[in-house]
Amino acid sequence: MGKIATIEYFRVPPRWLFVKITDDAGNTGWGEASLEGHTQAVEGCLDAWIERYIGFEADEIEHIWQMSWRTSFYRGGPVFMSALAGIDIALWDLKARKLGVPIYQLLGGKVRDKLKVYAWIGGDRPGDIEKQALARKAQGFLSVKMNGTEDLGWLDSPAALNDCVERLKAVKALGMDAGIDFHGRVHKPMAKQLAKALEPHFPLFIEEPLLSEHIGGITQISQLTGTPIALGERLHSRWDVRPFLEAGCVDILQPDISHVGGISEMKKIAAMCETYDVAVAPHCPLGPIALAANVQVDAVMPNFAIQEMSLGIHYNAGSQDLTSYVKNPEVWDVKDGYIELLKGPGLGIEVDEAQVRKLSKNAKAWVSPGFIGPGGEVREW
Repeated sequence: MGKIATIEYFRVPPRWLFVKITDDAGNTGWGEASLEGHTQAVEGCLDAWIERYIGFEADEIEHIWQMSWRTSFYRGGPVFMSALAGIDIALWDLKARKLGVPIYQLLGGKVRDKLKVYAWIGGDRPGDIEKQALARKAQGFLSVKMNGTEDLGWLDSPAALNDCVERLKAVKALGMDAGIDFHGRVHKPMAKQLAKALEPHFPLFIEEPLLSEHIGGITQISQLTGTPIALGERLHSRWDVRPFLEAGCVDILQPDISHVGGISEMKKIAAMCETYDVAVAPHCPLGPIALAANVQVDAVMPNFAIQEMSLGIHYNAGSQDLTSYVKNPEVWDVKDGYIELLKGPGLGIEVDEAQVRKLSKNAKAWVSPGFIGPGGEVREW
């Protein structure tokens, strides 16, 4: 046993928030509390918990999780659960490192040796998409995800949907699979048309066909198409997930381990999904700590489908990616669409603390640029 001695957090580029916990015996663990566009709010929540949890037993991970949830009264939501995720992941890393085993050994043991992965690609035109898809293929990926549309109003011209179909066809022509992310920016009149237009070309899934608050509309769209419906990055606990499972409107759940309270909650959400025959494909356009935490849960998850990861070309040239903050970046090598399980203790990555501390100095919080429509109105990002 060891009591929590310090909890630190580090805002680092491009838009991530890392957490380090040290116990009174000098054991350490790393977590990730990244919440894009809301860094300062998460930091405020962490400040409150740092004051509270110093002196708690670091091994009692579930007790600390339950203390955070049940004694808070006002709970849930992206800010609260992202802060909790940073602490939870770090505590799992600390405990497993102390025992000299990967976290997945503490979660029941692995059910697979490697994980299917996909990466994001951008570009407005089929030629742009083809170029980026080829770059991903050269990295070892066989599956990608891309935005269904850029900016759309409530009812735009149906011609605005044609580019999405052509971009999907361009990726499929390379022998690759592609998920299409509507990103909640496509409103129901357009989303119904786009889902139907894409269906003959067999996308891997359509993601967030509508914003998650419109569960009735999502249910309607799920009944209009045979394409798998994926969502979940904006659901923050098992209680948020439950109505979608009960409605039968989701085929692939995409919880974000940094937004749902960490490893502890991700494992519980995955078990819930298994009882509804729903696959899990964790959302993770984030940093190496979040990805490593996902890998640990993916390893023990019977209903795991595919893991999102952000490698290399996801961000502008010269900015940070998964390899920037770890001493063993080879763990992210992709081969034939898969990555190997992380075999080291804890999260299985070695965080480069000197680099974290260096790049955290004067790091600015990322702000979503949003979309402004032709009439000057604010549209969904």
